[in-house]
Amino acid sequence: MVAADPPIYTEALLLLGGAVVSAPLFKRIGLGTVLGYLAAGVVIGPIARFITGGEEILSVAELGVVFLLFIIGLELKPTRLWALRRDIFGLGLAQVLVTGAVLAALGVAFAGLSVPAGIIAGYGLSLSSTAFALQILEDEGATNRRYGQTSFAVLLFQDLAIVPLLALIPLLAPGGDHAARMTLPQFGVSIGAIVALVIVGRYLLSPLFRVIANTGAKEAMIAAALLVVLGSATIMQFAGLSMAMGAFIAGVLLAESSYRHELEADIEPFRGILLGLFFMAVGLSLNLSVILDNWIVIVVAVPLLMAAKAALIYALTRLFGSEHDNAVRTAFLLPQGGEFGFVLFSAAASASIFPDATASLLVAVVTLSMALTPVSVLIGKRFLRPERSEEMDEDFAGLDGGADVLMIGFSRFGQIASQMLLSGGTGVTIIDHSANRVRSVQKFGFRIYFGDGQRKDVLEAAGIRRAKIVAVCTNHRETTDKIVELIQAEFPDTRLFVRSYDRAHTLELRAMGVEYEIRETFESALMFGRRTLEALGTDEDQAYQISQDVRKRDEERLAIQAVEGLTAGIEKMRLKPVTPEPLVKPTRESRRLDSANENEPATEDEAEEDRTADAS
Repeated sequence: MVAADPPIYTEALLLLGGAVVSAPLFKRIGLGTVLGYLAAGVVIGPIARFITGGEEILSVAELGVVFLLFIIGLELKPTRLWALRRDIFGLGLAQVLVTGAVLAALGVAFAGLSVPAGIIAGYGLSLSSTAFALQILEDEGATNRRYGQTSFAVLLFQDLAIVPLLALIPLLAPGGDHAARMTLPQFGVSIGAIVALVIVGRYLLSPLFRVIANTGAKEAMIAAALLVVLGSATIMQFAGLSMAMGAFIAGVLLAESSYRHELEADIEPFRGILLGLFFMAVGLSLNLSVILDNWIVIVVAVPLLMAAKAALIYALTRLFGSEHDNAVRTAFLLPQGGEFGFVLFSAAASASIFPDATASLLVAVVTLSMALTPVSVLIGKRFLRPERSEEMDEDFAGLDGGADVLMIGFSRFGQIASQMLLSGGTGVTIIDHSANRVRSVQKFGFRIYFGDGQRKDVLEAAGIRRAKIVAVCTNHRETTDKIVELIQAEFPDTRLFVRSYDRAHTLELRAMGVEYEIRETFESALMFGRRTLEALGTDEDQAYQISQDVRKRDEERLAIQAVEGLTAGIEKMRLKPVTPEPLVKPTRESRRLDSANENEPATEDEAEEDRTADAS
């Protein structure tokens, strides 16, 4: 008789299936992967009850946060971390102290909590979710932006703050005065653990990885990376500190190591899986009965908590010198409760500071606030100041009738093109709709004016009737099309040279009858590819001829596409190595019979056609 598979396999399949379905779905609809993982956990656990041991999974999944902090540490050199000291120990300390005090006072005044219970609840709720916040920052690519750095500094101090908060529990517990004598030895152990970790990380880790790397054993390198992360986390946990803090310190110590990138690549898969599992475990551990029994309290408490934290964080970040937009982004990223609150509330319930029901209610509030974090971020974007384009007067005084070339748009493309024209002695009049750009380039001596090229009166004032060529160098495809249509309708004799956005836009412009167009990246891409071939050992002349061959075939393909559509002409693309025609002479000097010049030699392609015809 075959034994049934252990339940762990079924649970693993459910969790993996939930992640595969929910994360891409929520990402697609703009709510982010974090909320997707959380929703999957709620469906699998509290709703469908396929998995009931959410707390056990959560204890394992917390390693995802540990790995995340390690990778973040790898990206933060000690010098960079030192540069954040003001935000970490200034803003971070102020946020925990002020927010915790305000929330504690509200808990005592309006929730009927005792003073010890209010202190634990207030300061527990003052902590934010490192996992949720950092994941959102990573999804938005904002980790290295100013508000991302500020948010990280606050989160880092919050991870430090969990230590004294846990130390408060025996002091606030009923009859806990005797616990005071335990604080000093615990403090000594904690400091000793940090010092030991710093010494090991600074003097032993790099030699260890050097020895393993020299063996060429990839699996040993991965095992060593996991050993470092889990070992440092365990040391900190033994000392009564945060596991995530230990992993972070190890990462910082390895940030300047030559093995940093390899370590990050080895750890990243584990980080991704475990962090997703962590968010799902939060959803699994959600107690729906507590929510249903106290739904009115939760509906009121969660928005109040998030609003109060957002307001306080905004005020403090502004006080510490952040601009409005950075303060708003930070405030609406960190209004939720944090995963360390789960630990703090459980410990407080065990110490009889408040009953288990209160702990469950607080955990539910924290969990739901986590779930609303992506929504909070979206709401915060509504409070950002709109990017206002500075206006200035349209003044064409001193134009003297205009120049031979009227250039519309003066971004990077136009700036380079204008240098060619000016170097050749050609006069250029430039108009641009960005007041900031006009002011910034006027000091370099360019003949540039503020104006909208989509208006006939502006074009008239800029001297379009005097111009021999109008160069349309605007950034946006729609803007370019409107300008071309206006000029062709109002100034039909004007020669148009146009910057094209892409291949499809090129075909559209040709259909509109512009004299000359060029894709904005085509020539630079050809040069890039040519130089890459040369760097790989291709002869310089051969690389040049290859680029010419690609250019010729691209033009032929465009001619075919203009007649047959965008999908035609694929046979003109070079997708395998070629030998351009100037480098290899045909086996015989074929001549075109229909050529006006009978002495003109046939091209390689034409020779091939002749050989094929002879063979047939």
